[in-house]
Amino acid sequence: MASDAHPAPQHGFAAAFVAGVLDDALDAGAKVYGVSGLQGTGKSTLAAQLVAAATARGLHAVTVSVDDFYLDRPQRQQLARDVHPLLATRGPPGTHDLPLARETLDALRDRRSTRLPIFDKLGDRRVPSGQWREAGEVDLVVFEGWLLGTPAEPADALEAPLNALERDEDAGGSWRRWCNDALARDYPALWRRIDRLLFLQPPGFDIVPDWRWQQEQALRARDPSRPGMTRAQVDRFVQHYERVSRQALRTLPEIADVVVALDADRKPLYRISGI
Repeated sequence: MASDAHPAPQHGFAAAFVAGVLDDALDAGAKVYGVSGLQGTGKSTLAAQLVAAATARGLHAVTVSVDDFYLDRPQRQQLARDVHPLLATRGPPGTHDLPLARETLDALRDRRSTRLPIFDKLGDRRVPSGQWREAGEVDLVVFEGWLLGTPAEPADALEAPLNALERDEDAGGSWRRWCNDALARDYPALWRRIDRLLFLQPPGFDIVPDWRWQQEQALRARDPSRPGMTRAQVDRFVQHYERVSRQALRTLPEIADVVVALDADRKPLYRISGI
């Protein structure tokens, strides 16, 4: 059903939409509520708004991003030497500290005090543990990330490269096979810790490079003294994510508990399950 009540999230999603998503989480009894979506779809924005809305209702909620569980740069550089040079780049399956992610979500679910890791994207480094956020007993965890819930591809889908990065830098397919194997083997245990999953569905992958460039500009605007990526670097960076992103677009509409379709301005197009 089309709805004009949900504006684009440049300045946040509409309060009524956020309240509907929060109601969905609480009505389902979700302790860990997953928000999945491709780069630039507004996952972090929605997660922050959900925490604020929950706080306004007297609940203690925290947001946790899968991005904060990236392996630190030295660990990825080791993978690049041992497995494939493309594993130096954060983000694809196999570049996350999954034991830490599972331990963190388990502690939050059990209402145990824990510290939440922080990853500095501009510096491409994990922040020292002494600077991590403290989290006490929580009522709701909003867990957001670009690949949450996405299953691995069948082996035959990996044969042909789908972009210039795969064609020129992974001609033999060893990188994409290694990432797909990691997604099949290591990530389902993390997905099982999500009680309910919402998928922010963009109109297609082709819009993602523009949305990711907007993110990059916002990051640099917050701290102009620090270097960021150029547009050409962003376009190459996004190609690391393209294969799993397209797999998410194919599969998550049937996997997620709630699907919210977005238009080119990130405006929710219709309500599902009362949202």
